[in-house]
Amino acid sequence: MAVRGFAELTREQKFAKGAMIVSEGDAGDALYVVRSGEVKVVLTGEDGREVILNVLNVGDHFGELALIDGRPRSAHVVSTQASSLLVLRRTDFRRKVEQSPQVAWGLMVELSRRLRQADGTIGSLVLLDVPGRVAKVLLEHATPGEPATLVKQLTHQTMAQMIGASRETVSRAMAEFQEKQIISVQRRIVTITDRAALEARARPRL
Repeated sequence: MAVRGFAELTREQKFAKGAMIVSEGDAGDALYVVRSGEVKVVLTGEDGREVILNVLNVGDHFGELALIDGRPRSAHVVSTQASSLLVLRRTDFRRKVEQSPQVAWGLMVELSRRLRQADGTIGSLVLLDVPGRVAKVLLEHATPGEPATLVKQLTHQTMAQMIGASRETVSRAMAEFQEKQIISVQRRIVTITDRAALEARARPRL
């Protein structure tokens, strides 16, 4: 969703690394846009286990559902780096939508994209083994074309928390992809050298 038209309505907030930006259950009254830094969207189980739903960088945003229904937050958002965020309050957004209906259309398009992404994530958890899920994460975070690099540096632990696996199994999958020359890793930079093979690995094996 384009936020340039909201610039005069936003205010900036800064967060230190590890700060809790919003907590699950908080009042949902604003949209946040990452201006600098990085944040993660997480769920935490009763046993303390953390599941990462997404990692967001500059230009990404979260909280768009709150702009519509105002319901409590469905997940925690934590800064993984010192970060600056732009905050758009629900009342300001609603006033802007009433003045400009195309803004509402833009939000609908974004929500549709997020819903399709969520459907894909659920499907991969059900139908793919761990290497297949790792392949899917790599493809989702890669630049277009070939060779491609990841737009976000994801650690094995982060990927494990994104796909519901252990760090060890993710590391084994990454080693398998390197051995088959599907990816290469140098100085923590992951490059996809055989996108077709990685895409094949990310498809369910029925």
